[in-house]
Amino acid sequence: MQPKIDFVVFSRGGCGSQPMPTLSEKLADPTRFLIATELVSVRGSMAGANAIKARNFAGDLIASPAIDWISITDNAGGNPQLAPLVLGRPILYAGKEVVIHLTCKDLNRNGLESEAWMLNSEGFHNILAMTGDYPVTGNDGLARPVFDIDSIGLISLLGKMNRGLSHAGAGTEERLEKTEFCIGAVTTNFKLREGEVIPQYLKLQKKVECGAQFIINQIGFDARKISELRCYMDANRMRKTPLIGNVYLLSRRVAQLFHQGKIPGVVVSDALWDVCCARGASPDRGQAFFLEFAAKQIAIYRGLGFRGVYLGGVHNFSAIEKILEMERGFAPDDWKQFAREIRFSRPGEFFYYAEDPATGLADPQRETARPRQHSNHVTALYQISKWSHETMFIPGKAFARWGGSVCAHSQDPMQGPRPLRILERLSKAALFRCKDCGDCSLPDIAYLCPESQCAKNQRNGPCGGTREGRCEVDGYGDCIWLRAYERLKYDGREKLLLDHAPVVQNQGLRGTSAWANLWLGRDHHSKREAAHTDSCSQQEELQKK
Repeated sequence: MQPKIDFVVFSRGGCGSQPMPTLSEKLADPTRFLIATELVSVRGSMAGANAIKARNFAGDLIASPAIDWISITDNAGGNPQLAPLVLGRPILYAGKEVVIHLTCKDLNRNGLESEAWMLNSEGFHNILAMTGDYPVTGNDGLARPVFDIDSIGLISLLGKMNRGLSHAGAGTEERLEKTEFCIGAVTTNFKLREGEVIPQYLKLQKKVECGAQFIINQIGFDARKISELRCYMDANRMRKTPLIGNVYLLSRRVAQLFHQGKIPGVVVSDALWDVCCARGASPDRGQAFFLEFAAKQIAIYRGLGFRGVYLGGVHNFSAIEKILEMERGFAPDDWKQFAREIRFSRPGEFFYYAEDPATGLADPQRETARPRQHSNHVTALYQISKWSHETMFIPGKAFARWGGSVCAHSQDPMQGPRPLRILERLSKAALFRCKDCGDCSLPDIAYLCPESQCAKNQRNGPCGGTREGRCEVDGYGDCIWLRAYERLKYDGREKLLLDHAPVVQNQGLRGTSAWANLWLGRDHHSKREAAHTDSCSQQEELQKK
């Protein structure tokens, strides 16, 4: 007989005490300006010296009524670290809201779902869903990343779990119990080139459409870009989505890492680096300046209507107390002057909105001119690929009907006729460096292959790690999403860049014919068409009622 195992369900707040408001409830209260802090996990066990420091810091955060939630990282920077759940348990059971970072770099979709069920079962209902940093270390060499799905795929998964995830049981469709995840996401517009900034905005919209309930922006030091993000969200039906500003406590050493591009997606411009060097040479190594700099950033976020701030780079509670005390001491309109001071963009940096000369911030009434321009990425192969797709692969057209028929009646319908399969493999390998995934996203990304040309296999928009348009991993080639944007912009279709999202690739099709899968309705394109049809039918029914 198997021993009986009892699962203990923990409740927060103590016997007879009033339950503390959840993060969802706090975010729903527009009168609250929330303060969050980041707790960076450590490498080693809970008995290690670094873990003890982290636990002591967490204890101070728990005791502070000023801190609304504590956010715990997941293998930050691509380094192996203690699972965030271990640090999070005592914080959660003490009654403080915890946000667990969940990233796609180390787990496939099954592992992420399993992790989500575990978090839900233990009472962790707040998740920050991210693609994650590319691994930079690992035992006995560099670890192999996973990136089975991306942040949009993860947000979509968590959203399905909140609605009641359905799956095929023993011949029947089973719907599982609903979760109550408060799903957060990250965005960045601190990018240099137009083809980086606008795809990030389009991806932000998809994250919200797929279920993101609050947004945290990436670390950045330009008030105009900060105000631009707020303006863009207001203008694109995201006004009600809570936006949290990222405030990172700099030091000269950290600023140097950011300036050198050692941390993907974070930029310290030459101008800001000069300031950090000068201040870092003072007797206190710039500590007073950096604390005030962080306090000024909080004031800017408050003045611009953000719902709160996310404090990072702080490792002791006394620094947090000083920052918050400084910010409380500012006059209500001081943030406007601070916004003029903290304007550390790079020469030639792209802005979506024109500058308001009265404030130095974004003018939501005037978008920056974005004339159609020729790009080196608009190649003859791109033009031929468009023509081929429109001729051969549009459902309902004569060639697509023929292709579907010959594949369906071939000896192996998953591969299609042998001569056609050989033609597919040779042509796509030569032209696109195809990896034969069987669930092709070439039409989604302006005929660029995410498997062979993107280190993270991003099928739903760019990750946040590009540096001046180049991939964060190899550092040489332009990001495929920047290239795709420039191709579509040349055609006047750049706003359609992410109309295909979300895409979750079916690994079960790997090694089969992508042409046959498209013609016979087995790939993600057909699923999207079916979902669109269902959505239209639901809208028609609602209109009839």
